Amino acid sequence: MDERRNLHQALRERGLVPGEHGYGLLLLLIVSTLIFELASPEGELTHVVTILLLGGTFLASLWASQARTWILRAGTVGVTLFTVGAAITFAASGEVDDTGARVTALCLVTLAPVAIAHGIVRHFRAERRVTVQMMFGVLCIYLLIGSLFAFAFGVIDGVGSTPLFGADVQGTTSDYLYFSFTTMTTTGYGDLAAATDLGRAFAIAEQLIGQIYLVTIVAVIVGNLGRARPRRAA
Repeated sequence: MDERRNLHQALRERGLVPGEHGYGLLLLLIVSTLIFELASPEGELTHVVTILLLGGTFLASLWASQARTWILRAGTVGVTLFTVGAAITFAASGEVDDTGARVTALCLVTLAPVAIAHGIVRHFRAERRVTVQMMFGVLCIYLLIGSLFAFAFGVIDGVGSTPLFGADVQGTTSDYLYFSFTTMTTTGYGDLAAATDLGRAFAIAEQLIGQIYLVTIVAVIVGNLGRARPRRAA
């Protein structure tokens, strides 16, 4: 019994106790969703599955962040109504509109980072130390930011009078994700580039957000991993 208690305490101090802010599992879900989006052909089924995965990601974000019961219930009802409403709209139109699907996905992916950030703050206040789960949490937010901008680029391309990448390129979900993450990491291969003013503005914003996030939030979390927060004197 003592050995189990000591093991549980050691895991808890590192933020690795199952069910306590499980951002590691959430990170796997987000990575799996990105792989699906990149590997799947453009089509109605891909859009529907993506929306379902992103809805699940948001709910998993609430669960991992240990949101209050009423928030979990409200989130579940909200996501269900939102996805059902989108499905009814697509069914009424007879097809899954690419831009409409990306707007739906953009709304869903915008909510998850907020839930995760709130959970990370609560986790830090409770543990008074930076844990591995907190590191997973900030990485989840980083990947979701890249996804958010990818869907934003898709919406811009769909509603704009000029194609995002120029008249010679018909963008796909895979293209938007590729462009988003190469922009956020400032890799800049040059094979895809924003050809509209609004697209360039979003690209600049993503570059700034991505780099500032890496050199501040991620750097601080990794640099202080395992260090306890000093308690204030009474």
